[in-house]
Amino acid sequence: QRQLVESGGGVVQSGGSLRLSCRTSGFTVDFWVIGWFRQAPGKEREGIACIDMSDGRTLYTDSMKGRVSISRDKEKNMVYLEMNNLRPEDTGVYSCAARDRFYGLATRDYEYSEWGQGIQVTVST
Repeated sequence: QRQLVESGGGVVQSGGSLRLSCRTSGFTVDFWVIGWFRQAPGKEREGIACIDMSDGRTLYTDSMKGRVSISRDKEKNMVYLEMNNLRPEDTGVYSCAARDRFYGLATRDYEYSEWGQGIQVTVST
């Protein structure tokens, strides 16, 4: 059974940093792209970044570009999202998701088939 589990969320002050983790299980990791998404209160879910687990290629959207970095640890089946200079408008539920790497990198939520349950990130003023 394929699973994605996020961790590392919480409350951080404006200007602070957080590192989110996505633990994958039941996947043959080399066959997948893992993406990070977020949904702010009252807004649609938006993509942040994704990474090809096989070759490490990455793609970032403009939503947090310059303030985030996505990385992977294949041996641990983990994907990380390092977020810096966080702002109150970054508050939301952050989720990781997986898609077959055959279809390439992507940052739109409907292009992903497997999802974690999400984790709350709150940035206080």
